[in-house]
Amino acid sequence: MNTYLAHDLLWGMTPEQVPASAPAWVVESIAAGHPVVVRRSLTAPDQIAVGVRGRLREQRYATSMAVAAISRRVRPEDLCHAESTRDLPALQVLSRLRPILDASGWSWGVSGSAGFELATGIEALHERSDLDLILRTPHRLGRLQAKALLAQLDDSACAVDMQLQTPWGAVALREWAGSSRRVLLKDDVQARLVSDPWQPLLEQVA
Repeated sequence: MNTYLAHDLLWGMTPEQVPASAPAWVVESIAAGHPVVVRRSLTAPDQIAVGVRGRLREQRYATSMAVAAISRRVRPEDLCHAESTRDLPALQVLSRLRPILDASGWSWGVSGSAGFELATGIEALHERSDLDLILRTPHRLGRLQAKALLAQLDDSACAVDMQLQTPWGAVALREWAGSSRRVLLKDDVQARLVSDPWQPLLEQVA
C-alpha cells in the first residue's frame, strides 16, 4: 500500500517508462520534465496510477509509474500559499478564499490546472479556467456546513470545483451540499452512489 494520494504531483518518470502505444505528446511532456498526477485506480504494489497532461485540455493520458522512480512529490496542501505573478480570475479567487479555508479547521489544497501551474511555473491556466480545490475531511462534514461553504465558493469570479476527500473516496462538495439522498463517491475501484461518504461501504444500505 503506497502513501501517495489522488491529485499528488510526482516527478521522476522518464520517456523510457512511457508505453510504446502512447501519443507523441505524452513522451514530449515527460521528456520536458513535467510531473504526472496521481489518479484513482488499482495497480500492482510497486506501481502507482498516474495521469499525464499535455498543453491542450483534451490531452490527458492514463498510465502507471514505478514507485521506485519517484524523485519528488508535491501535495495539493503544499500549494495553498504558493504565489504567482499572473493575474487571472482563478488565482484571484484563490487569494480571496485562502483565509476562509485556512479558518475552516480542515486541511485543504489546490489541484487541477491551478495546482499544476503553481507547482511547476508552467502556464496551465487561462481567463476562463475553473479553480479546483480539495478538502481533506477525515470526519463527517455536515450537509448544512457543506451548503454554507459552497455559498462562499460560489460567490467567486470563476467556477470553483471542490472535492471532499473522505476515508472512502472523493465526493463533490456541490453534490453533498445538495438535496439528493445519495451522492456519487469515487474510490480506486469505481464510482458509486452512497448515502454517507464517511460510512464504510459494506455498511451502506442500498
